[in-house]
Amino acid sequence: MPNFSLDDAVFERAAEKYPTPFYLYDGGGIRRAARELYAAFAWNKGFRQYYAVKALPNPAILKLLMEEGCGLDCSSHTELLLARMAGARGEDIMFSANAMPLSELTQAREMGACINLDDASDADSLLALGPVPRCVSLRVNPGQLGAGHNGIMGGALDAKFGLLPGQLEPALLKLKAAGLARFGLHAMTVSNTLDSAYYPNNAALLFKLGLELEAKTGLRLDFVNLSGGLGIPYHEEEQPLDLAQTGEAVRLAYQQAFGAREDVRLFTELGRLITGPYGWLVARAIHKKSIWRDYVGLDASAANLMRPAMYGAWHHISVAGKRGAPHDHVYDITGPLCENNDKFAVKRALPEINVGDLVILHDAGAHGHAMGYQYNGRLRSAELLLQADGALRLIRRAETPEDYFATLVMEG
Repeated sequence: MPNFSLDDAVFERAAEKYPTPFYLYDGGGIRRAARELYAAFAWNKGFRQYYAVKALPNPAILKLLMEEGCGLDCSSHTELLLARMAGARGEDIMFSANAMPLSELTQAREMGACINLDDASDADSLLALGPVPRCVSLRVNPGQLGAGHNGIMGGALDAKFGLLPGQLEPALLKLKAAGLARFGLHAMTVSNTLDSAYYPNNAALLFKLGLELEAKTGLRLDFVNLSGGLGIPYHEEEQPLDLAQTGEAVRLAYQQAFGAREDVRLFTELGRLITGPYGWLVARAIHKKSIWRDYVGLDASAANLMRPAMYGAWHHISVAGKRGAPHDHVYDITGPLCENNDKFAVKRALPEINVGDLVILHDAGAHGHAMGYQYNGRLRSAELLLQADGALRLIRRAETPEDYFATLVMEG
């Protein structure tokens, strides 16, 4: 079930002050999501959530989540800089990249981040930089042994991420010879799953591998990173995951694997689950057209929210002031890009939409603005944060043509 926690009056008030399109995030909702996750894993003394910066890379959001105890999961030079801007230091940061540039590995090491290696060769690169860091983990590609797969993360035998199980022991022994005393394991094989069995199954796989590697290498398993992958209910008929139930299922898998042992810490790297439901893309209907179908054109486009064009992803759409109106019109909801896949909805039953209406795309708080681009010279929109006192705070201004032209090198 999509998130309807904000009244239309909030969006209308924002649109009176800021030109559409823009993103609006509910800070209180994001805090509640983080607290719910921590409550579900409170049984693990070392539990920590590392928010996936890629999902919503805005320092205002990152600082908010750090106030709730979260670390930050980074995958690039710029994301590491964002983490530092948000106040993250040392092992507040989890650095996990694939095809890892040496410059970024160096940067993460110098920042004291926990480094998650994606390939056996990354161990060689890390050791070439100097003494082995205190916090190192290996990303596992379990292939057909994985807890689940979907198209976003690749199939069982074509996903580009991680080391094969048989590559883990040699990499760890190489790191041990250089002084490593403890290690972590990480795996993520699905994205946006609502399968309640995914996390406990992924945990059981990593617990088993970790114990086997402890016995083979003499190193101590320090933590297991369940990564991300937990989804949100974009469709009306879907229900959210029960996090308390998920946490309990992982606890039972932990107890079965480790018995009375309590020293193995658990980490997560959730993005969508934390901010996804608490972000909305707010646009305005600027055009209507009737040819083969009835079309409503918005002032937003796939350049603002790529997911429907890229994945065929569903986002609930509402019209301000018409939530209770009958859905007796069928529209394609489009943007102005010169691409026919620039559509937020196809043959969607909605209330009648008139030019000037405020159109709201729900559950856009993750992988929304972050995946924006500038095709056709369409510029990225502003981002607003709804604060606890009801005030709206501008946390990113809209781009201008001057921003777009700033990187050009002109002759003469």
